[in-house]
Amino acid sequence: MMNKKRYQKTVGLLMSIFMIVTLYIFFVEITGGLNREYNISIGDNYTLNQRFPILLSTTDSNENSIVEIIQLNHSKSRFSKSLQLNTIDKGTTSLQLKVLGLIPYRNIRVNVVPELQVMPGGQSIGVKLNTDGVLVVGTTQIIDQEGKHHDLAQEAGIRIGDSLISINNIKVNDAVHVGEIIKDSYGEKLQLVLKRDSKKYTTSISPIQSIEDNKYRVGLWVRDKTAGVGTMTFYHPETKKFGALGHAITDVDTGSLLSIKDGEVVRSRVISVQQGKRGKPGEIRGIFYDTNDPIGKLEKNTNFGVYGELLDDLENQIINTPLPVAYQHEIKEGPAHILTTVESNKMERYNIEILKVNNQSKANSKSMVIKVTDEKLLEKTGGIVQGMSGSPIIQDGKIIGAVTHVLINNPTQGYGIFIEWMIEESGIYDKIFKKVVEN
Repeated sequence: MMNKKRYQKTVGLLMSIFMIVTLYIFFVEITGGLNREYNISIGDNYTLNQRFPILLSTTDSNENSIVEIIQLNHSKSRFSKSLQLNTIDKGTTSLQLKVLGLIPYRNIRVNVVPELQVMPGGQSIGVKLNTDGVLVVGTTQIIDQEGKHHDLAQEAGIRIGDSLISINNIKVNDAVHVGEIIKDSYGEKLQLVLKRDSKKYTTSISPIQSIEDNKYRVGLWVRDKTAGVGTMTFYHPETKKFGALGHAITDVDTGSLLSIKDGEVVRSRVISVQQGKRGKPGEIRGIFYDTNDPIGKLEKNTNFGVYGELLDDLENQIINTPLPVAYQHEIKEGPAHILTTVESNKMERYNIEILKVNNQSKANSKSMVIKVTDEKLLEKTGGIVQGMSGSPIIQDGKIIGAVTHVLINNPTQGYGIFIEWMIEESGIYDKIFKKVVEN
């Protein structure tokens, strides 16, 4: 008798667990296509293309709504419903999904923003960057006059990738400046301010007189400048703000994001293309020209591209009017195209396919998986190559993102970043609109 009761309890427990898991999977499945946040332009309406069961209701948590919510019934199934959001005014509101109309299940943030249009890029550009301080790219031991070895960097806690900002409260300008300060120290202890992962720290170091050349050294190899070729993504004619690359400029030796003091964007001409192959990414090689007449100044280098202000308008050989900015909920899998330059300074349009759209609530450079389908581009480059980063992605007459990375084992495929992340980084909204979404 006891065994039978125990058996019934066990079966009941297992059935309860099964039902809970089933319900969880059910609700995740029916709401899994919903983003947690939507940006919608004023004047646009958006339908949440999602199947809702009859017992799932939606309420607006704000008294003064900036959107009108209309429930759409589908004739095919009485259990299928969708919601249409009609925008009324700019601002932010929260929509709450409720199970049985009582139990809160998920909040959806809706930002109604002013419509924004930008000029797409596609031009090959040269980026010249001066770092904030100097970047530590290597360390070495020093042998003193008595033949003893000293690893001053390790003793002071300095790592490759750190940025050296100042010495004895003197802001360092470049690598030569650092050398001069150390030489003039005559071995006296120096106070160093460095930056690691955006956080500053202080340490001290006493230069050692090297037996090799009798000069005082600290065993640091530093670099203060870098340059490379990339692609312009967009610029805003009204504010002159621009975004390019779609990913950070990092040091070639350390892989660290370079903290910039200033920099320039200059014109570039493609001179050759190394095709991408499986396991070996290709590369666009270009040369800078009109370097004394920069087209823009750099203001910041971030994980999602480089940004600054143009000094003059850029000519687009294919599109001569601004395009609307599309937000992630507007992007769909399927055909699209990019604008890029892979020969001299001639921009062209090339077909791609969006294979996957990753719903994101915060900025990430891998927002979309894309594939090059254009035979002409495949013949020329083998797919996505270094230097194409920043090439704008356009779908249905809107700019939706930019090329960021290539898949090493399949150069025909890569990643793209949503344009909305780059627009936010650029500071355009801060300059022309009162910020809609509070941090």
